[in-house]
Amino acid sequence: MQHGWQGAVIKALRGRDFTLEVLSAQDVGGRYRRVRVRDGGLLAACPPHPTMWVRLWFSDGGRPHQRAFTVVDPDPAAGSFDLEFALHDGVAAAWSLAARPGDRLDATVYGTRFDPLPDPVRRLHLVGDPASLPAVNSVLDAHPGTPATVVLEQGHPGDRALPVRSREGHDVTWVPRGDGAAAGTALLEHVRSGWAVGADARADWFWLGCEAASTRALSRHLRRDLGVPKERVSALGYWRDEA
Repeated sequence: MQHGWQGAVIKALRGRDFTLEVLSAQDVGGRYRRVRVRDGGLLAACPPHPTMWVRLWFSDGGRPHQRAFTVVDPDPAAGSFDLEFALHDGVAAAWSLAARPGDRLDATVYGTRFDPLPDPVRRLHLVGDPASLPAVNSVLDAHPGTPATVVLEQGHPGDRALPVRSREGHDVTWVPRGDGAAAGTALLEHVRSGWAVGADARADWFWLGCEAASTRALSRHLRRDLGVPKERVSALGYWRDEA
């Protein structure tokens, strides 16, 4: 597939292209689909790290359409990993529903990174939602012995069925998103109050990966109100509320 002007720009910035091959697919929780792919050499060329993501290219009426997806359960030895798709209207979800073993998909690696955590870290504070849950799980997997507070925004009752890879010392809370003008406010209030009680600005590490406006608000609160140093905050808006 030709990637259009976006692909040309990413290529000029030294993005690396790979072709993935579908190995299997299964439904998760009724509203999500997990697709296992052969990596086409991607993991050997770009060693995996927590929260690693790739750009996937889909055809939307003959035009290239790219979306970022987290690499789930990478296995460099086998040369394979999972991709998780939320099932809603869109070309990516439609592709995942139709995916069969042997199908191929273009992927580009560019822009993904994960800086080492500062030392020491007393506790992890992870804020996300179903879109960023694969990334949240990758952080928990990478630091299984570190206490963690995980707050996830729930947009649908079925979201709670999604697997969170929590362990002993990991506290997980789902917060309903709400509708209209109230959407996202419960998450902000819950997280801010929790940080006020239990967070240490100089000893903890904070990862934010939710709706873009909520991510910005929480990041500002950490830096301006709580005085958290920038090296102890990682923030990325995973989607944008267009309502």
